[in-house]
Amino acid sequence: LGGSLELIEEKSISGVSSAIFTSIKEAKYDVHLLEIIDYQPVSDNTDIRVRFFESGVEETASVYQYAFEFMTANGSRGEVQDTTSDYIRATFNTGNATNEKSVSYNYYYNLGNSTKYSFQTMQTNGMNNLTEFITAFGGGSLPQASAVNQIKLYNASGNFSCTAKLYGVKEI
Repeated sequence: LGGSLELIEEKSISGVSSAIFTSIKEAKYDVHLLEIIDYQPVSDNTDIRVRFFESGVEETASVYQYAFEFMTANGSRGEVQDTTSDYIRATFNTGNATNEKSVSYNYYYNLGNSTKYSFQTMQTNGMNNLTEFITAFGGGSLPQASAVNQIKLYNASGNFSCTAKLYGVKEI
């Protein structure tokens, strides 16, 4: 049925700085969902970043764009945006203490379509210190027409652990 999910790959990531989804079935799916569960970095207040591979080559240039808003339980609010980044974000400011973890849902659009830009929407929730819940929502893009065939997750600083699940969203 349209809108149902097919699990493409699940990764149990532990104590590494990056992980790559090398087979994303980009020819089959126009929409992908990346679910990040129990993300915890080694370095405090950091995040998972995403880069795309175009035809097997990692795009590392400052061509990505993103924007999102965040709120904390203590009332802090803010915006983060960048038009010349070398990544997009999948999580935001997660702490590294025992119970400081976060979860995230990231939808990706048009990854396998070489005539369209690739887009992302992001929603994440977690703890960035033991007393402060934080949530963020927004998105990003790779504003160049290209076929994306791999997705790289990497930590902003040091190693990280999480479960990452990549799904294809079925169309009707």
